[in-house]
Amino acid sequence: MYGLLDIPAAGMTAQRTRMAVIAANIANADTVLDENGNINPWRRRTVHFAAGDPAGRTDDARSLGVHVTDITLDDAPFNLKWDPTSPLAYKDGPNKGYVPRPNVNPVIEQVNALEASRAYEANLAAAEAMKQMMASALRLIA
Repeated sequence: MYGLLDIPAAGMTAQRTRMAVIAANIANADTVLDENGNINPWRRRTVHFAAGDPAGRTDDARSLGVHVTDITLDDAPFNLKWDPTSPLAYKDGPNKGYVPRPNVNPVIEQVNALEASRAYEANLAAAEAMKQMMASALRLIA
């Protein structure tokens, strides 16, 4: 019976991971240099979900829910900003004079954060409803 709470708990865990990745994307939306000082803009990260329990338990309630399968780099091209005076600008080639910028769109990240927050709240409401139903059932039995 208590395994049913694993379903919304798994959803909340997955959405918490998603929010952490979104926060990292927003925090690094202006990061152009890597830790060694080389030009290497931040690449947006995305979270991928899958249904079921990654531990492979056979209990029906535990086999439901969602989990994070992977966090991958978005292979979209970097944004380019025209600034030929910048020391970070490309010195030659077709993008000469452009500074590479992370492929993070803050507006999209904010929308994704709102969606993850609402999904977390929905899972929390489902867990609370299940707890109330279990408490009511136990009161009826006792």
